[in-house]
Amino acid sequence: MTSERENLGVTNSSAGPTTVTTSVKDPDSRGAAGAGTSLVGMKRRTNEATVVEQTFHPMVMAAIPALNEGPTIGSVVLKVRQFADQVIVIDDGSTDDTAEVASLAGAHVIRHARNLGKGMAVRSAWLYAREKDLECLVLLDGDHQHDPNDIPRLLEPVLSRKADVVIGVRWGKTSGMPMYRRVGKRALDFATAAALRNGMVTDSQSGYRVFSRRALLSLEPSENGLSIESQMLLEAQEKNLRITEVHIDARYDLDGSTISPGKHGTSVLGRIIVLVSEKRPLFFFGVFGALLLLIASGLGVVVLQTYRTTGLLATGYTFIVVLFGIVGILSIFMGITLNALKRISAK
Repeated sequence: MTSERENLGVTNSSAGPTTVTTSVKDPDSRGAAGAGTSLVGMKRRTNEATVVEQTFHPMVMAAIPALNEGPTIGSVVLKVRQFADQVIVIDDGSTDDTAEVASLAGAHVIRHARNLGKGMAVRSAWLYAREKDLECLVLLDGDHQHDPNDIPRLLEPVLSRKADVVIGVRWGKTSGMPMYRRVGKRALDFATAAALRNGMVTDSQSGYRVFSRRALLSLEPSENGLSIESQMLLEAQEKNLRITEVHIDARYDLDGSTISPGKHGTSVLGRIIVLVSEKRPLFFFGVFGALLLLIASGLGVVVLQTYRTTGLLATGYTFIVVLFGIVGILSIFMGITLNALKRISAK
């Protein structure tokens, strides 16, 4: 959905350099700050004129999707406010006092009447942020799993114009991630990598991210559930946005997520499979078809050997060989057709 800002012709360019020095002859003149910045002016006298040094502070907004995070959301908001000009909390249908506590802590609260899923919470934050003149948008969780003190390190690649998307990577011994979570996370990373053109991402499911203004205007969060992380990552690559990773610490000793890891993993994996089939149909259906043909070939050898030694036709195996062969060929043909249609629609 095209935003009003895009309709007005706002480009995806970022704000100018951090410090601008302007020479003027009128001591009372003032420089104008660009969109997405606040201005601090300092004067110094020279022989010819007054030089006004204008230091621009980039505007940073932090968005926190929350569901029944009443016990933790207040302290998270207070800590995040140290590093962001504005903090918004998207209350996704909480039944506790999440919204009230967040508001008392100084956050702007967007409330959903019912639980719509993390993807919709991120989209609500996205649409709100687009209406502001921002340099960076930070996304993080409200259950203390993410350390707000990591925000400056995550912001640095975007503010220095080195990246459009920064992912906080929860990996290595310092992450404190339980082994079963590591295994599940790695499986989802490999599944997401199947849809990526440029290979593996260390932590595709991390919800601790920073987006530049260019990314904010380019990406369209569309997934409703927890697969929003993979969807945004895939779209960022399609839009040729620069993606980088920064190592972070994460806590798993708190009762945070309201969804069990098993349910979380299976639901995300299912949506990733759908995303892979949509983004890379030739790869998805081609690999599936080739696998079926490989199985059919192996079983076909068994059928032939059995017939040569006994003179009997293994009817069950023969049926499987024919079925897998037909489905495999159709799958490869479907992948080629869908890939051609995707290329045509892209033009």
